[in-house]
Amino acid sequence: MKIIQLAMAVGLTSISAITSAAQLEVSVTNLTQGLIYTPLIIGAHTSDVSLFNTGQVASSQLQAMAEGGDISGLATMLTTANADIVENPAAGFLMPGMSTTAMLDTAATNTHLSLTAMLLPTNDGFVGLNAWQIPSEAGTYTFTINAYDAGTEANDEIINGGGAPGVPGIPGAPGGDAGTGGTGVTTTEANSTVHIHRGSLGDDDLTGGKSDLDNSVHRWLNPVARVTVTVM
Repeated sequence: MKIIQLAMAVGLTSISAITSAAQLEVSVTNLTQGLIYTPLIIGAHTSDVSLFNTGQVASSQLQAMAEGGDISGLATMLTTANADIVENPAAGFLMPGMSTTAMLDTAATNTHLSLTAMLLPTNDGFVGLNAWQIPSEAGTYTFTINAYDAGTEANDEIINGGGAPGVPGIPGAPGGDAGTGGTGVTTTEANSTVHIHRGSLGDDDLTGGKSDLDNSVHRWLNPVARVTVTVM
């Protein structure tokens, strides 16, 4: 699925590929109550490029981003594909309710837009827009997007400083609102491909229980972001 939960779109009846270079203003808003985005990467690229594909195994670059917030591999991949990219427009974390904006000068061949960032605190959850076709008509286009599970790690919901690919656990909870001492929600996952995230479970025991996540703060449902693209 390349367009994710399109909502409140403005003038989307005549979307077609850009035939000339264009300038884009891309605004991303964190719609969650208690999730924090690691540094975003935003890229305009050709139609044959994708950051991820649902139902397929995550690339090593996607895994590094989804488990530890490392966007360097995805940046290299996009740069190699001659994409126009912006890294970390928020200059750090994007907190709940906050927005960030990036400007992109796109080449004529870069007709599709993608963005992603890890969600904290999760094991391998990420917000994602994958190869959305950029409208040729100038205007402002607003829609919401979902969170995905990279399928590379069990969602144990244990905060232990993990974050390197293949290392179980959640790197941290930057909001300082999580617990400790959880025994783990699960050690296995049935789906090892990229898929819509089920959301975090959490519990109400901040010094034990199964999860280190607070179910009054860290539980969430899709969509998790609002994206506004202005084609100049």
